Amino acid sequence: MSPREAPLLETRGVTVRFGGNTAVDDVGLTVAEGRITGLIGPNGAGKTTLFNTVTGLQKPASGQVLLDGADITELPPAKRARRGMARTFQRLELFLSLSVRDNVRVAGDIRRGSGRRGRFDLEAETDRILERTGLTDIAGRDVSDIPIGRARVVEVARALMTSPRVLLLDEPASGQTEQETEAFAEMLTGLAAEGLAICLVEHDLPLVMKLCSTIHVLDYGALIASGTPAEIKESPEVIAAYIGTEEAA
Repeated sequence: MSPREAPLLETRGVTVRFGGNTAVDDVGLTVAEGRITGLIGPNGAGKTTLFNTVTGLQKPASGQVLLDGADITELPPAKRARRGMARTFQRLELFLSLSVRDNVRVAGDIRRGSGRRGRFDLEAETDRILERTGLTDIAGRDVSDIPIGRARVVEVARALMTSPRVLLLDEPASGQTEQETEAFAEMLTGLAAEGLAICLVEHDLPLVMKLCSTIHVLDYGALIASGTPAEIKESPEVIAAYIGTEEAA
Protein backbone atom coordinates (compact mmCIF):
# COMPACT_ATOMS: atom_id res chain seq x y z
CA MET A 1 0.00 0.00 0.00
CA SER A 2 1.49 3.32 -1.02
CA PRO A 3 1.36 6.19 1.46
CA ARG A 4 -1.08 8.96 0.67
CA GLU A 5 -0.08 12.60 0.33
CA ALA A 6 -1.94 14.06 3.33
CA PRO A 7 -0.68 13.15 6.82
CA LEU A 8 -2.86 10.74 8.76
CA LEU A 9 -1.88 12.30 12.10
CA GLU A 10 -0.98 15.94 12.60
CA THR A 11 -0.37 18.35 15.46
CA ARG A 12 -0.73 22.09 14.91
CA GLY A 13 0.77 24.54 17.37
CA VAL A 14 0.41 22.18 20.32
CA THR A 15 1.48 23.78 23.60
CA VAL A 16 1.36 22.09 27.01
CA ARG A 17 2.05 23.89 30.29
CA PHE A 18 2.45 22.60 33.83
CA GLY A 19 2.09 25.62 36.07
CA GLY A 20 4.63 28.14 34.85
CA ASN A 21 6.65 25.58 32.89
CA THR A 22 6.12 24.99 29.17
CA ALA A 23 6.65 21.28 28.47
CA VAL A 24 5.65 21.40 24.80
CA ASP A 25 6.01 24.67 22.93
CA ASP A 26 4.01 25.32 19.74
CA VAL A 27 4.81 21.94 18.15
CA GLY A 28 3.56 21.00 14.71
CA LEU A 29 4.47 17.64 13.23
CA THR A 30 3.02 15.07 10.85
CA VAL A 31 2.86 11.28 10.71
CA ALA A 32 2.18 9.74 7.31
CA GLU A 33 0.34 6.56 6.42
CA GLY A 34 2.68 3.71 5.51
CA ARG A 35 5.71 5.42 7.03
CA ILE A 36 7.71 5.25 10.27
CA THR A 37 8.22 8.71 11.73
CA GLY A 38 10.77 9.31 14.47
CA LEU A 39 10.48 11.65 17.45
CA ILE A 40 13.78 12.13 19.26
CA GLY A 41 15.42 14.50 21.72
CA PRO A 42 17.18 14.62 25.08
CA ASN A 43 15.54 13.37 28.26
CA GLY A 44 12.90 15.85 29.37
CA ALA A 45 12.48 17.29 25.87
CA GLY A 46 8.70 16.74 25.97
CA LYS A 47 8.36 13.63 23.81
CA THR A 48 6.15 11.61 26.16
CA THR A 49 4.11 14.70 27.04
CA LEU A 50 3.45 15.22 23.35
CA PHE A 51 2.41 11.56 23.02
CA ASN A 52 0.08 11.98 25.99
CA THR A 53 -1.47 15.01 24.33
CA VAL A 54 -1.90 13.25 21.00
CA THR A 55 -3.61 10.29 22.67
CA GLY A 56 -5.84 12.39 24.93
CA LEU A 57 -4.20 11.79 28.30
CA GLN A 58 -3.07 15.40 28.51
CA LYS A 59 -5.06 18.47 27.51
CA PRO A 60 -3.08 21.11 25.60
CA ALA A 61 -3.11 24.77 26.58
CA SER A 62 -3.45 25.55 22.87
CA GLY A 63 -3.17 23.90 19.48
CA GLN A 64 -4.90 21.07 17.65
CA VAL A 65 -4.52 17.33 17.12
CA LEU A 66 -5.94 16.04 13.84
CA LEU A 67 -6.57 12.46 12.77
CA ASP A 68 -7.39 11.91 9.12
CA GLY A 69 -8.18 15.61 8.84
CA ALA A 70 -10.66 15.66 11.74
CA ASP A 71 -9.99 17.72 14.87
CA ILE A 72 -9.83 15.26 17.79
CA THR A 73 -8.32 17.68 20.33
CA GLU A 74 -11.29 17.41 22.69
CA LEU A 75 -11.92 13.68 22.33
CA PRO A 76 -11.16 11.36 25.28
CA PRO A 77 -8.61 8.54 24.84
CA ALA A 78 -11.24 5.82 24.32
CA LYS A 79 -12.84 7.65 21.40
CA ARG A 80 -9.45 8.27 19.83
CA ALA A 81 -8.72 4.56 20.14
CA ARG A 82 -11.99 3.76 18.40
CA ARG A 83 -10.98 6.06 15.56
CA GLY A 84 -7.81 4.07 15.05
CA MET A 85 -5.16 5.36 17.45
CA ALA A 86 -3.06 3.03 19.63
CA ARG A 87 0.09 3.44 21.69
CA THR A 88 2.59 1.78 23.96
CA PHE A 89 4.14 3.33 27.07
CA GLN A 90 7.66 4.06 28.28
CA ARG A 91 6.84 1.99 31.36
CA LEU A 92 5.19 -1.34 30.67
CA GLU A 93 1.40 -1.21 30.98
CA LEU A 94 0.52 -4.90 30.90
CA PHE A 95 -1.47 -7.31 33.06
CA LEU A 96 1.48 -9.14 34.60
CA SER A 97 -0.61 -11.96 36.08
CA LEU A 98 -2.23 -12.77 32.72
CA SER A 99 -0.75 -14.79 29.89
CA VAL A 100 0.67 -13.20 26.77
CA ARG A 101 -2.36 -14.44 24.86
CA ASP A 102 -4.86 -12.99 27.33
CA ASN A 103 -3.08 -9.63 27.31
CA VAL A 104 -3.61 -9.50 23.56
CA ARG A 105 -7.21 -10.79 23.74
CA VAL A 106 -8.41 -8.06 26.09
CA ALA A 107 -7.71 -5.42 23.45
CA GLY A 108 -10.34 -7.05 21.25
CA ASP A 109 -13.06 -5.29 23.24
CA ILE A 110 -11.87 -1.87 22.02
CA ARG A 111 -11.89 -3.12 18.47
CA ARG A 112 -15.36 -4.63 18.80
CA GLY A 113 -16.69 -1.31 20.07
CA SER A 114 -15.08 0.76 17.33
CA GLY A 115 -17.37 -0.29 14.51
CA ARG A 116 -14.55 0.38 12.04
CA ARG A 117 -13.79 -3.14 10.88
CA GLY A 118 -17.01 -5.06 11.45
CA ARG A 119 -17.18 -8.45 13.08
CA PHE A 120 -14.14 -10.63 13.61
CA ASP A 121 -13.28 -13.94 15.25
CA LEU A 122 -11.54 -13.00 18.51
CA GLU A 123 -9.57 -16.22 18.88
CA ALA A 124 -8.51 -16.37 15.25
CA GLU A 125 -7.46 -12.74 15.27
CA THR A 126 -5.52 -13.25 18.49
CA ASP A 127 -3.68 -16.15 16.85
CA ARG A 128 -2.93 -13.98 13.81
CA ILE A 129 -1.54 -11.11 15.89
CA LEU A 130 0.59 -13.45 18.01
CA GLU A 131 2.07 -14.99 14.88
CA ARG A 132 2.55 -11.60 13.23
CA THR A 133 4.56 -10.35 16.22
CA GLY A 134 6.53 -13.56 16.81
CA LEU A 135 4.92 -14.34 20.16
CA THR A 136 3.23 -17.66 19.42
CA ASP A 137 5.94 -19.65 21.23
CA ILE A 138 5.30 -17.84 24.53
CA ALA A 139 1.55 -17.24 24.18
CA GLY A 140 0.69 -19.36 27.23
CA ARG A 141 3.26 -17.86 29.59
CA ASP A 142 2.43 -15.17 32.14
CA VAL A 143 3.84 -11.78 31.21
CA SER A 144 5.59 -11.65 34.59
CA ASP A 145 7.69 -14.66 33.52
CA ILE A 146 9.05 -13.33 30.22
CA PRO A 147 12.03 -11.02 29.54
CA ILE A 148 11.30 -7.30 29.31
CA GLY A 149 12.36 -7.20 25.66
CA ARG A 150 9.60 -9.62 24.71
CA ALA A 151 7.13 -7.91 27.02
CA ARG A 152 7.68 -4.79 24.91
CA VAL A 153 6.53 -6.76 21.89
CA VAL A 154 3.45 -7.94 23.82
CA GLU A 155 2.51 -4.28 24.24
CA VAL A 156 2.80 -3.78 20.50
CA ALA A 157 0.75 -6.91 19.85
CA ARG A 158 -1.98 -5.68 22.18
CA ALA A 159 -2.02 -2.33 20.38
CA LEU A 160 -2.27 -4.09 17.01
CA MET A 161 -5.25 -6.07 18.28
CA THR A 162 -7.28 -2.84 18.19
CA SER A 163 -6.64 -2.67 14.42
CA PRO A 164 -5.10 0.81 14.57
CA ARG A 165 -4.41 3.18 11.72
CA VAL A 166 -1.81 5.08 13.78
CA LEU A 167 0.57 3.41 16.23
CA LEU A 168 2.62 5.50 18.69
CA LEU A 169 5.53 3.67 20.31
CA ASP A 170 7.30 5.12 23.36
CA GLU A 171 10.81 3.63 23.64
CA PRO A 172 9.72 0.16 22.49
CA ALA A 173 13.26 -1.19 22.04
CA SER A 174 14.23 -0.49 25.66
CA GLY A 175 15.44 -3.68 27.32
CA GLN A 176 15.71 -5.64 24.07
CA THR A 177 18.73 -7.67 23.09
CA GLU A 178 20.47 -6.95 19.79
CA GLN A 179 18.74 -9.94 18.20
CA GLU A 180 15.35 -8.86 19.55
CA THR A 181 15.89 -5.33 18.23
CA GLU A 182 16.69 -6.66 14.75
CA ALA A 183 13.52 -8.75 14.72
CA PHE A 184 11.54 -5.80 16.07
CA ALA A 185 12.86 -3.49 13.34
CA GLU A 186 11.89 -6.02 10.68
CA MET A 187 8.39 -6.27 12.15
CA LEU A 188 7.89 -2.48 12.18
CA THR A 189 9.11 -2.18 8.60
CA GLY A 190 6.57 -4.82 7.58
CA LEU A 191 3.73 -3.10 9.42
CA ALA A 192 4.51 0.21 7.74
CA ALA A 193 4.62 -1.52 4.37
CA GLU A 194 1.08 -2.74 5.07
CA GLY A 195 -0.07 0.87 5.46
CA LEU A 196 0.22 1.50 9.19
CA ALA A 197 1.33 4.98 10.28
CA ILE A 198 3.94 4.62 13.03
CA CYS A 199 5.43 7.31 15.27
CA LEU A 200 8.47 6.14 17.19
CA VAL A 201 10.03 7.71 20.30
CA GLU A 202 13.35 5.95 20.80
CA HIS A 203 16.81 6.68 22.22
CA ASP A 204 18.46 4.03 20.02
CA LEU A 205 19.63 6.46 17.35
CA PRO A 206 20.96 3.84 14.90
CA LEU A 207 17.53 2.17 15.03
CA VAL A 208 15.75 5.47 14.42
CA MET A 209 18.04 6.38 11.53
CA LYS A 210 17.53 2.94 9.99
CA LEU A 211 13.74 2.81 10.26
CA CYS A 212 12.42 6.33 9.89
CA SER A 213 11.74 8.24 6.70
CA THR A 214 11.13 11.46 8.63
CA ILE A 215 12.49 12.50 12.03
CA HIS A 216 11.27 15.30 14.30
CA VAL A 217 13.60 16.57 17.05
CA LEU A 218 12.42 18.17 20.29
CA ASP A 219 14.56 20.15 22.71
CA TYR A 220 13.16 21.89 25.79
CA GLY A 221 9.67 21.29 24.41
CA ALA A 222 10.32 23.03 21.09
CA LEU A 223 10.68 21.47 17.66
CA ILE A 224 14.22 22.31 16.52
CA ALA A 225 14.40 20.22 13.35
CA SER A 226 12.39 17.99 11.01
CA GLY A 227 13.71 16.08 8.03
CA THR A 228 15.17 12.91 6.64
CA PRO A 229 17.75 10.92 8.64
CA ALA A 230 20.53 12.39 6.47
CA GLU A 231 19.29 15.94 7.11
CA ILE A 232 18.96 15.35 10.85
CA LYS A 233 22.50 13.96 11.06
CA GLU A 234 23.85 17.14 9.46
CA SER A 235 21.74 19.63 11.42
CA PRO A 236 23.97 21.84 13.63
CA GLU A 237 21.06 22.42 16.03
CA VAL A 238 20.46 18.69 16.46
CA ILE A 239 24.15 17.90 16.84
CA ALA A 240 24.51 20.54 19.52
CA ALA A 241 21.36 19.59 21.41
CA TYR A 242 21.33 15.82 21.09
CA ILE A 243 23.43 13.80 18.67
CA GLY A 244 26.74 15.33 19.75
CA THR A 245 25.89 14.69 23.40
CA GLU A 246 24.92 11.08 22.65
CA GLU A 247 28.11 10.41 20.68
CA ALA A 248 30.23 11.92 23.44
CA ALA A 249 28.49 9.73 26.00
